[in-house]
Amino acid sequence: MEEYGAAVMETADFLRDHLVVVPEVGVLTGTGLSASMDSLGADLALDYSKIPNFPVSTVESHRGRLVSGFLNGRSVLAMQGRFHLYEGYSPLEVTFPVRVMQALGVTCLVVTNAAGGINLDFSEGDIMVIRDHINLTGTNPLAGPNKEDWGDRFPDMAHAYDAGLVESAKSAAQRAGFAVRTGVYAGLLGPSLETPAETRFLKMAGCDAVGFSTVMENIAGVHAGMKVLGLSVITNINDPDAPEKVSVEAVIKTAENAAPKLDAILRGIVEQLP
Repeated sequence: MEEYGAAVMETADFLRDHLVVVPEVGVLTGTGLSASMDSLGADLALDYSKIPNFPVSTVESHRGRLVSGFLNGRSVLAMQGRFHLYEGYSPLEVTFPVRVMQALGVTCLVVTNAAGGINLDFSEGDIMVIRDHINLTGTNPLAGPNKEDWGDRFPDMAHAYDAGLVESAKSAAQRAGFAVRTGVYAGLLGPSLETPAETRFLKMAGCDAVGFSTVMENIAGVHAGMKVLGLSVITNINDPDAPEKVSVEAVIKTAENAAPKLDAILRGIVEQLP
């Protein structure tokens, strides 16, 4: 953990030397959603490969770029592309950017993803504001030694997704002229998609959407004392009684089409921050 902490601080110091201002808000974008930050007035853009100690995203449609700038007058640090457990990264590597953001002083974290819909009332292209999650990855970024100056050994997860940010997201969407869904997100390891039996199990467990990201970053963010918001783009509907084959290309296309809606929500949220 000492070596990991030193790497976090080295990366934070590197970015601090390049940033124009200290970021207030951190954003992590998911599959096909890099364009959701296109309205960010960028003053810095760095490929992950240029940042010390940063992993490199290997997934299609993840730009692998860190961007800093202003959104509605607030300083934002955005990751265009993330890291996943199924790529072979450890929970600590997946959450490394969150720890760097913590070291930089970020207090609000927005995590977006592309997800499969389990709630049959949902439609492709819907935005689901995450109100809670179930961690089914089989791991946790807080397992192992706890770094006390980062957070409590046993962080409370009763309010994993900040209620105020959830309401801000809903009102921002309303002002932009569209409605959003709310629901429970199931985080799986991946990369294989769910079987019909697994989908039935998730539905019985009360899940509305499923994906392969977000829960690791959320847990680290809560541990860091950040207010966290999660937004899922529903890219397909998983009906276990009428399963349809899902292609990566179709998922990416649906996510890309929904990126402007996410952008509107992000701008609205930032505008309402105290």
